[in-house]
Amino acid sequence: MEEEKTPLAEKPSLEAGETVSETESPSGSQRERKRIILACLIIFFVAFGCRLLSFQDNRFEARKVQTAVTDGYKHTGRLLRQGGISSFFSANSPLSDPNHLGHPPGYSILFAITSGIFGEEDAALQITQILADSAAALIVFLIALSLLRFPIAIIAALLVALAPQFTYNSTLLLPDSISALPILLAVYLLVRAIKRPRFILFLASGALIGISCWLRSNAMLLAPFMLVAFPFLFERGRRLRYSAALLGGTLLVVAPLTIRNFIVYDHFIPVSLGAGQTLLEGIADYDTDGSLGIPNTDMGLMKWEAELYNRPDYYGTLFKPDGVRRDRERIARGLSVIRSHPLWFFTVMVRRGASMLRLERVRLISVDPPVTHSLTVNASPAWTLSPEELLARGQVTSKQAEVTFSQAEQMLRIRGDESKYDTQFLSAPIAIESQTDYLLRIPVRIEQGRMIVQITGAGGDAQLASAIIEPEDWKATSEQELRLIEIPFVSANADRVQIRFANGGSQATRAVAQVGQPQLYALGPSSYNWTRIPRFSLRLLQKLFVTALMLPLTIMGLILLIFAGQRRTIIVLLVVPAYFLCIQSALHTEYRYVLAIHYFLFIFAATALYYIGSFLASRLRKIPFLQRLMGRPAA
Repeated sequence: MEEEKTPLAEKPSLEAGETVSETESPSGSQRERKRIILACLIIFFVAFGCRLLSFQDNRFEARKVQTAVTDGYKHTGRLLRQGGISSFFSANSPLSDPNHLGHPPGYSILFAITSGIFGEEDAALQITQILADSAAALIVFLIALSLLRFPIAIIAALLVALAPQFTYNSTLLLPDSISALPILLAVYLLVRAIKRPRFILFLASGALIGISCWLRSNAMLLAPFMLVAFPFLFERGRRLRYSAALLGGTLLVVAPLTIRNFIVYDHFIPVSLGAGQTLLEGIADYDTDGSLGIPNTDMGLMKWEAELYNRPDYYGTLFKPDGVRRDRERIARGLSVIRSHPLWFFTVMVRRGASMLRLERVRLISVDPPVTHSLTVNASPAWTLSPEELLARGQVTSKQAEVTFSQAEQMLRIRGDESKYDTQFLSAPIAIESQTDYLLRIPVRIEQGRMIVQITGAGGDAQLASAIIEPEDWKATSEQELRLIEIPFVSANADRVQIRFANGGSQATRAVAQVGQPQLYALGPSSYNWTRIPRFSLRLLQKLFVTALMLPLTIMGLILLIFAGQRRTIIVLLVVPAYFLCIQSALHTEYRYVLAIHYFLFIFAATALYYIGSFLASRLRKIPFLQRLMGRPAA
């Protein structure tokens, strides 16, 4: 089966390790290799630089995202490091606790490795992820280069390198970002196999999908799903052999985990538990009127099961006791709902699938460099104020808000209005030093709703830092704990700041919080001020990564490839997005679960950008003034 000849496809570019073809001169081959190597260096430098700046911005905040999940990964990693590989296969070790089955062990193994070498510093794991995601931009370049023109490959890789959705998620202490790299490598090997089919390429491609499953179980059915595309990619007579190699590679890598689960738990568990949990919570997400009676949170699900089965010991954990049985009953209950409401569930899948195509609104690279000093302070605060004085000098900014001082508890009580994000209370201006790192510590007890604590320049200038405070929804109001909130920030050019208390977007409830005595610490002069220029430039570019711009470009690129007759290219680039749209749309989904989709969709967007640029350039070259500048006679 020969590759289609179209205006979009170039002669196959030489890739690393390939021999020079008979029709191409050695000097031309060397120039091509140098061009590719230079492109790879630029792409990696841009990708790593963006992620490093994002790491600087988010290294404190990253610990606050999915903290319980992150702590679970770390706890499993510590047990692995202490007990060794033998404890992993022992039914009597602490690792046999069914609660460790909530996630595959790959990320915990990675934590055990990095903490064993560098100590339990989050930064070691984050830098590992940053390097992996920077490599992902290179793999996108190689995939696009194998299928399309060199400029399209460059544009696609740079989109991946710059996209805030990738730069931000690569800094989180979660496996979602790093699990996409094996999938990208698997697709790249598949592309290589299309041009030069070899058994080992299919086997390795399947093995890489298996590695991704060790990190996140979302790709568990990706290998069999890929087989649907094989009739369109490979000639008859070899498809069965290639399919067996792909599936075999995945099974070989996943099998040790499945066997271990059978030995330890005496049940067939391919990778991990949790399918029933995500199925039910995914159904509940779209059950807006609550008619199905299914909770949409982990804590709600545990409480519901404790009451449903009259088992108080079910409350507090998802998988202990009776984890396997409980998860299978969740699957059965979810399938029962689907059978009873098939049309409604189909619309749920369509809506959820459409939401996967949107780009997540994440924190962009900041213009100002972040706090670089340690948050451990021993000195006295540079500023502090009692809650009573805070109220006396501050300003209640909403007529419906209620701000009172409790003499007994020595705390402010802020009851917000019914707006979503409006400021409710504003402190008096606080004098500070410019170009200095600061840390605000403030005790807060949230009673209901969500509240945002913001540090802004005096007079409503730009926001310098913020923290979202929300209650632990499984606890009653009286059980909510007083938490010490830490908000580090850089003063930049500001010489006065204010503390703002705003609603946090709660629906159908007014935010209520108690606030103790704030303390502001000066940590020292801020560093990396020279990064402001690249930060400003990168932030401007990252503002372009919004759904309203990128999705139309993606659709346009797909249409261009359809008209160009690039059937194989389209199939290869859509197989992973199609998998997540079809399979993951049946389950509860967060953006980080489906990050892998957008690495491929950006190649379509790059195709559109390349042809828009080519079209504009061809028109500009016909302008007489520009022709004279280039030394050409006007037409």
